Amino acid sequence: MLEPAGRVAMVSGASRGIGRAVAERLCRAGYRISAGLRDPRSADAPWHPCRYDAGEPGAAEAWAAATLKEFGQIDVLVNAAGINPMARFLDPDETAFDALIAVNVKAPMRVIRAAWPHLVASGSGRIVTLASLSGKRVRNDNAGYAMAKAALVSLTQAVRREGWDHGIRATAFCPGFVETDMTAHVTKQPRELMSRPEDVAAVIETLVRLPNTASVAELLLNCRHEDML
Repeated sequence: MLEPAGRVAMVSGASRGIGRAVAERLCRAGYRISAGLRDPRSADAPWHPCRYDAGEPGAAEAWAAATLKEFGQIDVLVNAAGINPMARFLDPDETAFDALIAVNVKAPMRVIRAAWPHLVASGSGRIVTLASLSGKRVRNDNAGYAMAKAALVSLTQAVRREGWDHGIRATAFCPGFVETDMTAHVTKQPRELMSRPEDVAAVIETLVRLPNTASVAELLLNCRHEDML
């Protein structure tokens, strides 16, 4: 297992939900945290807060530059920021589709690109991108969300291929329902029976600490029984 002492982790969406739980978990484990936040003034934790709005041009490059200026290195990247507007495939208005692709696909790709040379320099760079079980199967009307998360799984495979010889290991993390603000509208699964952000964070800590010889391409996490995907 890789020792966290001295390693630097960039975590997007760190103000709440899964992103915050991951930042808290990695911080307790000994990682130095660069927290990507829409409003860094709201930071109330012992992290280095950086302004990062996934929908804003140049945000990824600015965040990576600020992280490098503060810490001099980047070893881990956790892409946890995302949105979930409804985008049915028969909807003539494609605004929600465009937003999903911009924020849930292109933004993580740009952060990975911005951090890439520093992850290469690490020799054991780790990237965990929050996809979803929706990226593996479709069980509701939100085709746009499923399409975006499926694209993230493909992006992760491309990143793994490109970064393998540099020691970069990437994982597409695909949870089902997690008790966060994003699932507040869900009624078919009781909230007390959803996965907890802290549980997701515990798994992500394990992923980023695995050695180069024990890489996980995709990890599916579910709070309920489904047929094997």
